[in-house]
Amino acid sequence: MRLPPAPVRRALLPVQVVVLAGLLVLFVTGTEVGGAVAVFGSRRRPLRISALGVVYCTIELAAIGRAGLLWLRFPGLGRRQPGSEESWLNANQALLVWALGRILGAACRCLGLVVTVEPPDPPSLGGTGPVLVLARHAGPGDSVALAHLLMSRYGRRARIVLKEILQIDPALDLLLNRLDCCFLPSSAAARNQRVQRIGRTAESLRPGEALLLFPEGANWTPARRWRIVGHLRRRRKASAARAAVLMTNVLPPHPGGVMACLDARPDLEVVVLVHAGLDRISSVRQALDAIPFHCPMTVRMWPAARPPMAEDERRSWLKAEWAVLDEWIDRYHANPAGIPSSSRALPGPD
Repeated sequence: MRLPPAPVRRALLPVQVVVLAGLLVLFVTGTEVGGAVAVFGSRRRPLRISALGVVYCTIELAAIGRAGLLWLRFPGLGRRQPGSEESWLNANQALLVWALGRILGAACRCLGLVVTVEPPDPPSLGGTGPVLVLARHAGPGDSVALAHLLMSRYGRRARIVLKEILQIDPALDLLLNRLDCCFLPSSAAARNQRVQRIGRTAESLRPGEALLLFPEGANWTPARRWRIVGHLRRRRKASAARAAVLMTNVLPPHPGGVMACLDARPDLEVVVLVHAGLDRISSVRQALDAIPFHCPMTVRMWPAARPPMAEDERRSWLKAEWAVLDEWIDRYHANPAGIPSSSRALPGPD
């Protein structure tokens, strides 16, 4: 699916607002129906999903309205005048943190979503230098929860790498583009363009910012993992296929984007971010069956080893870091109750 260019999407904002208002009415109706039938089921899934839909549409409409007020407060190119750009970025960051925090808080109340952080915190996230965060991608809503975590818990301005198609969400389209996030085309023919965009984003990182990158490129599912193994075998990449078979909890990381970041900014501190708990939910049916969630999403972060300078060594370094990440997930699922007591990360601050 090819999205229209940004000027066309901005012109279509009134239509998107009408569509969101219509969805809000549908979810309100669904909540009333769900409340009426809740007495016939202990898990109350229709009520929970409809209530979350009401909150999501309400926050989406409020975020669009507040984004419009920010545009009036920083008219035209005035935000790029000396002294105004930082205020513009901070205001949009605060709006994004508010919106994500409200949505995640609603997911906590409606679906039982809880995010905990296993100590200790990486020292680099408490500093001011820009940081590259390499995260696994698995389970429902992990990218939203992890981005909010970086912004609310560590006070980082998150520059997220994500697919262009997600700009179909009008509030995300407005706010993430204003915060100079990196949107990647999905076409396989645009591989070099994707790598270049990631490199340019890393090169432009400012103090206090974190570039959130998902090297796997897609959500982990058992079926997707085996498709990748088969693809590697057909291309006669025996070593890579064996590594993919051995690492059962993750997809093989794509090195291109990571290498582009390190080439553009060799000074970047690198943090590895892993999570488990909801990661085995790999389909819509499984997600519906799991509601309400009874297991928290447990997050663990650690500073990566210093990346080497040579490209071949960097590829081996990335594979080694992903092997450590895979091993942590194995340990978690072998004994989830043995994870140390963690600090609550959701819901976030208003």
